[in-house]
Amino acid sequence: MKVPSSTPALTGLTDQEAQARLKAEGTNELPRHDRRTPLRIVLEVLREPMLALLLGAGFIYLLLGDLKEALILLAFGAMSVVITVIQETRTERVLEALRDLTSPRALVIRAGERRRIAGRDVVRGDLIVLAEGDRVPADALLLDAQDLEIDESLLTGESVPVRKRAVDETTADDPHAGGDDRPFVYSGSLVVRGAGIAEVIATGPHSEIGKIGQSLQGLDAEPPRLQRQTAALVRLCALGGAAVSVLAVLLYGTLRGGWLDALLAGIAIGMSMLPEEFPVVLTVFMAMGAWRISKARVLTRRAASIETLGSATVLCTDKTGTLTENRMTVAELRTSDGAALRSADTTYGGTAAAFRDIAVHGVLASAAEPFDPMEKAFHALAREMPDARDRLPDSSWRLVRGYGLRPDLLAMTQVWQRPDAAGLVVASKGAPEAIALLCRLSEPELIALRRTVDTMAASGLRVLGVAGAVHSDGPLPHAQTGFAFRFLGLVGLADPLRHSVPAAIADCRSAGIRVIMITGDYPATAQAIARAAGLDMSGVLTGDDLRKIDDAALAEAVKTVNVFARIVPEQKLRIVQALKANGEIVAMTGDGVNDAPSLKAAHIGVAMGGRGTDVAREASSIVLLDDDFGSVVTAVRLGRRIYDNLRKAMGFIFAVHVPIAGMALMPLVLGLPIFFSPVHIAFLEMVIDPVCSLVFEAETDERDVMSRPPRAPDAPLFSWPLIGWSVLQGATAFGVIALIYIAALWRGLPEDEARALGFFSLVLTIVSLVLVNRSFSASLVSAFRRRNVTLVWILLVIALVLASIMLWPAAASLFRFGPLHGDDLLVTVAAAAAVLLGLEALKPIWRARLSR
Repeated sequence: MKVPSSTPALTGLTDQEAQARLKAEGTNELPRHDRRTPLRIVLEVLREPMLALLLGAGFIYLLLGDLKEALILLAFGAMSVVITVIQETRTERVLEALRDLTSPRALVIRAGERRRIAGRDVVRGDLIVLAEGDRVPADALLLDAQDLEIDESLLTGESVPVRKRAVDETTADDPHAGGDDRPFVYSGSLVVRGAGIAEVIATGPHSEIGKIGQSLQGLDAEPPRLQRQTAALVRLCALGGAAVSVLAVLLYGTLRGGWLDALLAGIAIGMSMLPEEFPVVLTVFMAMGAWRISKARVLTRRAASIETLGSATVLCTDKTGTLTENRMTVAELRTSDGAALRSADTTYGGTAAAFRDIAVHGVLASAAEPFDPMEKAFHALAREMPDARDRLPDSSWRLVRGYGLRPDLLAMTQVWQRPDAAGLVVASKGAPEAIALLCRLSEPELIALRRTVDTMAASGLRVLGVAGAVHSDGPLPHAQTGFAFRFLGLVGLADPLRHSVPAAIADCRSAGIRVIMITGDYPATAQAIARAAGLDMSGVLTGDDLRKIDDAALAEAVKTVNVFARIVPEQKLRIVQALKANGEIVAMTGDGVNDAPSLKAAHIGVAMGGRGTDVAREASSIVLLDDDFGSVVTAVRLGRRIYDNLRKAMGFIFAVHVPIAGMALMPLVLGLPIFFSPVHIAFLEMVIDPVCSLVFEAETDERDVMSRPPRAPDAPLFSWPLIGWSVLQGATAFGVIALIYIAALWRGLPEDEARALGFFSLVLTIVSLVLVNRSFSASLVSAFRRRNVTLVWILLVIALVLASIMLWPAAASLFRFGPLHGDDLLVTVAAAAAVLLGLEALKPIWRARLSR
């Protein structure tokens, strides 16, 4: 960052100079490398091998002239694309709106005139005017500062504002965020007190925020493991389908002749075996999961990241604005005689006069309409005290004079004229040592004061002193030291913990998720918040400690240390990378620019949408709109539910294709009438697809969803126990249906009646497989008690369609079905019941393996 040598006083740039620099150096905004348009989202979806396989299958059927099957497959493919595009485009629009909210306008001095312009039009060399409530539009050097304090927590993670002073020969070098009495202000930081004029020295990508944004380009986001695993499963199933298809062609051509018919039959059978349900299931599950979690005000920029969050083993969290509310409150009062009053112990009703005086004088020493978070805390305290509320200044009071903070005296004093008193009321607040100086405390009193301040600071409190005086005669002194102050006491302020945090951390612990706090704040403050939040404490590592150890030592340290304090951005990134090197699945929450590199490097980046910065949101995969840490636990629960239900759906798909393949091949092997035609396969797809993509997605949580440890990072989606269980289910169903079909033909039933009997048995057996796969752990009775409205509706539709096929001659003719009688229907129901009860009896044997 280059410091300007000189600037014309209060004239700024001319419009021509500003336009020239804007054209030469670009606008004052961050590059949006990761902005995803609807077209880009469509292209990303179409590049997925699973969806390409689905659409390819539809086009092959179209070329073969099977319009119905082609339209069904293409419709499912189009639906998958539309669902994904709508969901992710909506997310991008909301993020764009959030970005616009944080794009500041700027008051600049150009050609000697003050004018308000868009923040993106600020250029290097502009003079910007800063006031309370402004967001700094660019990195700048202060030329004039009046009692200026700025919240730089977005860059540093510190929970309290820092003082600023105008540039001089001793402060113009070493520009970095954080620390008091420095002349540099930074883009995105917030003015909480005072005013100033600064000259812009860096804009857009050249600012401190921009540099962090640029560093993100060198980090690759973690690809979703679930998509990789599902793609591998699709390839495996595609090979299996191809093998079945080739076998069907060879058997048909060898045993029956007619190789063209054999080729068409083989393609039809092979296409029915292709796992087109897998991309539908994965897309619908992720899109529906994003929709469900959006109702808890959580946006997902990458839908698959919800499932990944469910497998997280470590959750790294910032402190300021994430665990805490990022607002100051009065946590403790101490009077001059050592008496203490804590906010947790009382509602301030009937408080002692000494505490009341501290509260009243704290307000008198603050702005009447405060913007500074500490002054807001003083006002809130006084309003909560009935006795103090009656003594606060009103419109009849007059502010006579104010004395601001100075680097050599960190206290501010205000003098008030009361309508009912002859003398002036003087109130002062500031650093305890400054207040002690104003009150001229003795050495023993100073020792006792320092001891009390150290005790309060060890609890993570920001400590201020409060003093009062009465000025009766003569003109006001030129400095604050001219008043005869009386020391009233100390005020301990804290950034309070969010109410949802302790319960959320307890839920994480029960789910086997380790929570680590990484903050730029001081160790004492970090420890106090960690204790209040319920974090497991095993020491604190600071940024200075991290500078002294190499990556190997850090990887060992992160196995036990849960609190990191005074951490700078590159160290956050080191911590995340060390955890990943240990094989952890890392989720990282944060809101500041300093969190962005670690958000992108983590497996799951969770940004805060309300207070968070553009850079943090762009680097993350999940955005919490209400900044509620408890929403992370909601996302974890949903992620685990999605993964459980996805395994159920995948197991069902695998199982249901076994009887389909068996009934397609068996007639060819045994020389029986062909069981399937394309219309049968099309109907089965209409049954299977909504069942696996909607019914299983709507299943509720398993009982142990948040009481079991995260699954192993290398755990496959489709494990061998699940494959075995699916094959067993499919083989059982195939055996029952094959037996019914062969028996019907052996008894002399016409071919069309035997086909109808076998097909109805197959459909009802598929319903049995749905019921079996609804839960890996619950019994059949418990499963029936679990609410699933989608299942009820789909079963009703299936029953209605089957009745229509059976009773409507045209539909029966299309399916080449003969009439079914009452005893035939009893056989189909008995077959489905036998499969259901038999598999339920076998489920306990597989239960322990399936839950892994």
